[in-house]
Amino acid sequence: MFKKYVQRKLEKLTIKYFKKHHPKLIVVVGSVGKTTTKNAIATVLHPKFRIQAERGNLNSELSVPLAILGIEFPPEELLRSIRVWRRIFKAMRRRIRDQQGVDVIIQELATDAPGQIPHYGTYLRPDMAIVTAVAPEHMENFPGGIEQVAKEELSVASYSDLTIINRDDVDERFAPYAETTNITNYGLFGGEYRFDTSDGTPLDGYTGKFFGPEFAEGVETTVHLVGDHNLKAAAVAGLVGAKFGMTAAEIAEGLAEIVPTPGRMNILRGVRDSIIIDDTYNSSPDAAVEALRTLYLIDTDQRIAILGSMNELGNFSVDAHRQVGEMCDPTYLDWVITIGDDAAHYLAPAAKRKGNNVQSFSDPISAGAFANKVLKSGGVILAKGSQNGVYAEEAIKILLAHVEDQQRLVRQDSEWLDKKNAWLSSLENIGQDTD
Repeated sequence: MFKKYVQRKLEKLTIKYFKKHHPKLIVVVGSVGKTTTKNAIATVLHPKFRIQAERGNLNSELSVPLAILGIEFPPEELLRSIRVWRRIFKAMRRRIRDQQGVDVIIQELATDAPGQIPHYGTYLRPDMAIVTAVAPEHMENFPGGIEQVAKEELSVASYSDLTIINRDDVDERFAPYAETTNITNYGLFGGEYRFDTSDGTPLDGYTGKFFGPEFAEGVETTVHLVGDHNLKAAAVAGLVGAKFGMTAAEIAEGLAEIVPTPGRMNILRGVRDSIIIDDTYNSSPDAAVEALRTLYLIDTDQRIAILGSMNELGNFSVDAHRQVGEMCDPTYLDWVITIGDDAAHYLAPAAKRKGNNVQSFSDPISAGAFANKVLKSGGVILAKGSQNGVYAEEAIKILLAHVEDQQRLVRQDSEWLDKKNAWLSSLENIGQDTD
């Protein structure tokens, strides 16, 4: 009851905010890629517009109103404090009264159960809604399978003025779930707006052209993002820039300024002149496969994949982990190192059947230590995994060339570090493989 009271209060104050102030609202939904997409759009729009876009991923029922108004979300241990929420309500009222310096708000909306995306429509009226992907997510709460996920994500169209869909990663059979006629799309392999690469590598960035109805000849630029799935974020950022009336030169400059978000295919320097691709924020089958494909494109004498378990997949978990294991190609990979039970039980055997060298661990520190042991000079390491019970970012710490780069990893604040240390202390077999 307390959470429901707080949520209703937050939503009413958010409605009051939009009644008094009238910034444009862009929301980003989808199974993967929300934060990267949000940050890419903010980067392109920022030189010309005053932007509100929380850099992390405050995208839940309680955190969305605070992120929209630019108010800090309280630590988990204070979420039941009446005094804390009173202070927050007071800050929101002050924010409503004050003169605003915001032209555009860019906000993620997340779901981990049916009905959450539709509920945002009870108090938000976005000018634009971007749907990044429909893929397996939180499947333990979606018994209807991928069809139910599609209905959930695409329900955003029913209350948004314009819906923008990733044509590459939202199957056409789900189109009827987008209840709107005002719709456009983007992608790399087609779409009304697209980004075509002409040259480049995952580590050096890609030169190419952004195309759309406003720019039939294309907008030439270089994008410094790793992986096709991140280039799609650049494509939709260009699309939003075009819809906001930005010139070709402004869009080209904005696209060139986009940088990876921590924990999302971010490049770090490792020991022995190695390269680390840090994709440890979270993991899902589609995202893990895309990350592996990107790793295979990098020219190097050694590739290592550190792959953690993928959480909250319910009955889909076994097949999902096997799918990723089957994508591990010994032609390209020297080692597959897994973290967590599901990765050990299902991903690792599938990778072994493909002929890979595989080592499994229950914790990220042991996985990182083993990777450090087998890492050769100039090697490339991909690290990817879910959050709770995996924490693959902790494996990276052992492999970094510069200790100060630990601050570029995800979940390094004191609250997360305490949580991780408590979990690690509960394990009995740190340092042992699970074979």
